[in-house]
Amino acid sequence: MPSILKIRAANAARLSTKQYIPTAIFVGGTSGIGEGMAEAYAKHTQGNAHIIIVGRNRAAAERIISRFPKPTSPDAKHEFLQCDVTLMRNVRSASEEIRSKVSIIDILAMSQGFMTTSGRNETEEGIDRKLAVHYYSRWLFIKELMPLLENAKERSGDAKVISVLAAGYGGPINIDDLGLEKTYSLKNAALQAPTYNDLMLEEFASLHPVITFVHAYPGAVRTNLFSSAETSVITKKAMGLPMAMLGFLLTSKEDCGEFMLNGILNVATAPGAWRISSHGEDIAKKRYYGSEEERKKLWEHTVEATREKA
Repeated sequence: MPSILKIRAANAARLSTKQYIPTAIFVGGTSGIGEGMAEAYAKHTQGNAHIIIVGRNRAAAERIISRFPKPTSPDAKHEFLQCDVTLMRNVRSASEEIRSKVSIIDILAMSQGFMTTSGRNETEEGIDRKLAVHYYSRWLFIKELMPLLENAKERSGDAKVISVLAAGYGGPINIDDLGLEKTYSLKNAALQAPTYNDLMLEEFASLHPVITFVHAYPGAVRTNLFSSAETSVITKKAMGLPMAMLGFLLTSKEDCGEFMLNGILNVATAPGAWRISSHGEDIAKKRYYGSEEERKKLWEHTVEATREKA
């Protein structure tokens, strides 16, 4: 495995030589892994990129953007788009606004996270909030923004999608209860969402064979996920204590951002569906679940579940 110094250098080499102003969308980029990816991308492009951070926290996004290198190109922009991704109508609205701002997307990075210790919690659209964040919103962003990714492919020969969740840490899915309306548990949600992401990206790759799709496992990263979890104060403290004690063993969000960029820039170099490790290395079909039949059924279910409500 290359050192973090070599990975930073490789990422810089790939991004600093662009002959055009690239566009990157970071959904969930207001904290944690998404923040790390956005900052690394801004640094390696010397700020000369159109970067859109999508999330809920405007103040956090503005702080992040203020740290980006100041661009020298008049075509470069760094901006924030507010969106609560638990609702599919918000994803559609955000996608529409993105389409009004840009015509090309070189990288669509999605790392939105949601932690809860409660049971199934449906939105008004009938989707569990945790699964909405970890799966359905990601599917819909890709679908809505696909024409812009294809435009990037035509311009530069390269367009990437990365979904950061838990590649290699899923489990068998229940095709009789897709969406977990009947058999929801924290364990089931944790095991099925990664497999949903695998199958989602494989199906997108089959439908759009010129685009590169990556499902990543980020590993243990120092983020605010525990402190922002929807759970009791006592549980937060119980989870936070070992995190504080063992924090030195965790990957920083800055290094994680570099590792994730390494995966999409230097490892997943060809179109298709890829799965990468916490250091951006190809894990192929390691700990893989799912079949073509399940992939098709999941797709049909997702189309229906995310359908625009009257």
